[in-house]
Amino acid sequence: MRIPKGRSFSFCVSLFPSPNPNPILETFSFPFSFSSRILFNSGIFSLSGQFPSRRKVNHCKGNNQLHSSITMDAMGVDGKTLQLKGTNCSDLGQGSCIWSSPEGGRKIDIGKQIFCNRSLNMKNIVAVGFDMDYTLAQYKPETFESLAYEGTIRKLVYDLQYPSELLDWTFDWKYMVRGLVLDKKRGNILKMDRHKYVKVAYHGFREMSKEDKVATYRSTLTRDSFDEPDYALIDTLFSLAEAYLFAQLVDFKDNNPGKISADYSRMYNDVRAAVDLCHRDGTLKQMVAKDPRRYINEDTSIVPMIEMIKESGRATFLVTNSLWDYTNIVMNFLCGQKTMNSCSATNFDWLQYFNVVITGSAKPGFFHDENRANLFEVDPESGMLLNTDNGTPMPPVDTSLRLPLNIDKRCRVFQGGNVGHLHKLLSIESSSQVLYIGDHIYGDILRSKKVLGWRTMLVVPELEREVELLWQLRDTRKQLQLLRNERDHIEDEIHHLKWCIRFDGVNDDNEEKLLAELDKLKSQSEQVRLKHQQAQRECHRMFHKVWGQLMKTGYQSSRFAHQVERFACLYTSQVTNLSLFDGVNDDNEEKLLAELDKLKSQSEQVRLKHQQAQRECHRMFHKVWGQLMKTGYQSSRFAHQVERFACLYTSQVTNLGLYSPDKYYRPGDEFMPHEIDILAL
Repeated sequence: MRIPKGRSFSFCVSLFPSPNPNPILETFSFPFSFSSRILFNSGIFSLSGQFPSRRKVNHCKGNNQLHSSITMDAMGVDGKTLQLKGTNCSDLGQGSCIWSSPEGGRKIDIGKQIFCNRSLNMKNIVAVGFDMDYTLAQYKPETFESLAYEGTIRKLVYDLQYPSELLDWTFDWKYMVRGLVLDKKRGNILKMDRHKYVKVAYHGFREMSKEDKVATYRSTLTRDSFDEPDYALIDTLFSLAEAYLFAQLVDFKDNNPGKISADYSRMYNDVRAAVDLCHRDGTLKQMVAKDPRRYINEDTSIVPMIEMIKESGRATFLVTNSLWDYTNIVMNFLCGQKTMNSCSATNFDWLQYFNVVITGSAKPGFFHDENRANLFEVDPESGMLLNTDNGTPMPPVDTSLRLPLNIDKRCRVFQGGNVGHLHKLLSIESSSQVLYIGDHIYGDILRSKKVLGWRTMLVVPELEREVELLWQLRDTRKQLQLLRNERDHIEDEIHHLKWCIRFDGVNDDNEEKLLAELDKLKSQSEQVRLKHQQAQRECHRMFHKVWGQLMKTGYQSSRFAHQVERFACLYTSQVTNLSLFDGVNDDNEEKLLAELDKLKSQSEQVRLKHQQAQRECHRMFHKVWGQLMKTGYQSSRFAHQVERFACLYTSQVTNLGLYSPDKYYRPGDEFMPHEIDILAL
């Protein structure tokens, strides 16, 4: 995604304004036609399609805030400058901020916004689904990942006969990041850009030189796919501990010849086997079950968020690979009623927040309708599995057998099955009516999007810190771009001088001057290069001392960012960013409904103006098909192919003659939705 040139700004429209007078609404008028270069951007979107008439909204229940952010050029079509005030809740007093936008009501922290890769109209969503682990349940890496690491070490030593020295090792849970690729055969850990070029590489914990990277990964006649079975993708937070342990084993093997007979690939497979053993024998989950608070972050905004979604008329469901006993413990901790000592009493009250719960789903296989997995109904109290016929209970052959009763008839609990069963249970007519929220780019997002066409939201906890750092370093990023432009300019001058000396008829006096000027430019170029390189290195380390920015490798999007952009409709740092809640009292409801009618009228006027401006802009490029590289606000399929496979593109082959034959072509900085608002300021 490219950021448009020129100055830009953001404005947001609140669907439900604060009962206090809001300056942004009082001064909000549209005496203009919208700019032809409106760019719909991230921000946060409207969740509710309808507002139930005369419905009472309980105090502090449900999340009543939804947001929509639009970024557009500062000039309208008629040349008039758009002037919109931004306000914070602090400007408006302590009143309720209902369904408000970031500027129109409560100020949303930049790290908690929801960012949009492709349009998603929540009016069309009838069911919202959640993964549990690392989505609703955010595990504490310093305790949970350390627990997984220690368990894996013990399995390697006691079950797979690895040296006992491993028992003294410690785990740095901050070292690895998502999006890395492990080269099993060579013992390397790689970070690649979206075009699969290796930009950062380590052999164990030893950084590889540029020459080593080129010799290993760019000196073959055919490109490597960097996929299984020779490579392993670190695409989930669960994988960080095993990646760190693999790097430790590589270093240990290199420094202690003969102590580990297995090659690098076998070592990785042993680590994976040890991790699987920890999960199969219940080592990890038993420890979490004993003390959930030690391993899972408490989040009191989960229940209001789910209540808000249900109150808006949508079904909610949970699909997790965890089995019922563990699911019940975790969800009780997150959603159950707390006692005086802040402990959750283990019961089944949390089921009221869902229409369907599917445990032991075996994702991503669950998302294939042809998957013939049987669907069993779970009795919550006993954990007994009951036979079903596509979700319909099957009577037992022995009629004298007394079957347990479901605790909460409003929510049914199942194990196994496939997505076809889920669609039937929720009466889903079209897969595009489902929004599914998860943390695993492959297990949750890629398959559900690619196979089914579900709408998707990816939870990326690391994003919160990254976005906040982007804001802090925005001036540094601009300075880096200026240095890069200066390098390009000096290099172009050097190439031109070389060309003049080599081919133009110049006398000896002029040649001497040109050579002196060339030496001066080369010296300048080297100084700027070193300055730029140092600034890049410092900026890189601000995000992570080894791997840098999560969503970037240099100026290119990282491979992880490419997957996010390709398969996640929305992405954010926490699932509860879906709503920020405040209560509404009955006295304000009448005012809100009156304001709602007024806003609906304004919305229709703006919609018609916007639609007309879009149509006119479309026809300026082509009366039928519009802009070649765009369809609406999205890149066209042709543009996607150009961006994916063409290193360079231009209008005519002879344009090549307008540039130096020695020119270093560098791509522009690539921006994802979470970067656009920050770097456009």
